[in-house]
Amino acid sequence: MKIIDGGVCAAKGFLANGIHCGIRKNKTKRDIALIYSETRASAAAVYTKNLVKGAPLSVTKNHIADGYARAVICNSGNANTCNADGIEIAEKTAQLLAKEMKIDASDVVVASTGVIGLPMSIEPFEMGIPALVAGLSRDGGHAATEGIMTTDTRPKEIAVEFTVGGKVCRIGGIAKGSGMIHPNMATMLVFITTDVAICPTLLQKALSGDIENTFNMVSVDGDTSTNDMVCILANGAAGNAEITENGEDFKTFMTALNTVTVDLCRKIAGDGEGATKLLECKVTGAKELSVAKTVARSVICSSLVKAAMFGADANWGRVLCAIGYAGADVDINKVDVDFASVGGRIAVCRSGSGVEFSEELAKQILLKEEIEILVSLNDGDATATAWGCDLTYDYVKINGDYRT
Repeated sequence: MKIIDGGVCAAKGFLANGIHCGIRKNKTKRDIALIYSETRASAAAVYTKNLVKGAPLSVTKNHIADGYARAVICNSGNANTCNADGIEIAEKTAQLLAKEMKIDASDVVVASTGVIGLPMSIEPFEMGIPALVAGLSRDGGHAATEGIMTTDTRPKEIAVEFTVGGKVCRIGGIAKGSGMIHPNMATMLVFITTDVAICPTLLQKALSGDIENTFNMVSVDGDTSTNDMVCILANGAAGNAEITENGEDFKTFMTALNTVTVDLCRKIAGDGEGATKLLECKVTGAKELSVAKTVARSVICSSLVKAAMFGADANWGRVLCAIGYAGADVDINKVDVDFASVGGRIAVCRSGSGVEFSEELAKQILLKEEIEILVSLNDGDATATAWGCDLTYDYVKINGDYRT
């Protein structure tokens, strides 16, 4: 398995594009993206658990109920959430695209991201979709990535190449996510494409299983969005025998999918609003997986831990505090904590108590852009990893006037 270029266009039979169509006031920023499969593809998705949901999620869920789709259209700048005519707008968007591309509207995945409760007009879609479709290309993956960005400071995309049944296969993904991100299913917008032949049932099983240890383990600010969606299309263009059961081919596919999703998780967490550092909490030695995951998430979600990491302060007591209120079955008297980065590794807590350490060395370790918080519970064999970012002054600045 190797990393390759191309993002969502790395897999055979996929085209993409992204343009400015007028949803966002800034004409220099793309605000709509399109991903298209040249053949009908197996489709699967997972959605936010927030009771307030964007209209596109309801439309998409209905459209891919049969397990298939052909295209993904996503706009940025307006979430199309809490609008009385939201469903109508989302359905009309799919119909406009379907007419332009001569496909069935029920084969269109619709997504939106941006301000909640902002009235939305169909006019930008009517004006922009013809140009969006006309510009589809094998090189359009990066443009599509830019089209779904909101407060993101950099695009997030990856692709990998691997072999299934003797056939070279590819899987690629793009993501947007910087704020309003918290582990409660999906936590952002992610679109994944692959040329693997896999039936819809197994594709859904793969995606639903993967997110429990990837996208559900990311937190930036503790707010679960209304528009979260992770969607994957698999068009079978690689020519492998269709994966219809849980065997070696399915395991290989799961490994490739996980390689893509973990990379996107890290990129999302590292690009959290106002963030200067990527935080990765690795929990080992838990008696159960659920314990490891609960502890990892609690540490990564702690505002005090996040603030300490911003200040490069080795305040390990905040880590212990987050473990203590996590609600997990943990013997705090067995817990060890280390901090690590490319600057080195330092032990700060053993058996639930502090140990002597060099504050100067700790500072140098925590000044790096990627920090590992290593927690050993010394109570079993289960492990889990969660991703987050530091909490900075800029987070408040960005969100203080996000709408206005």
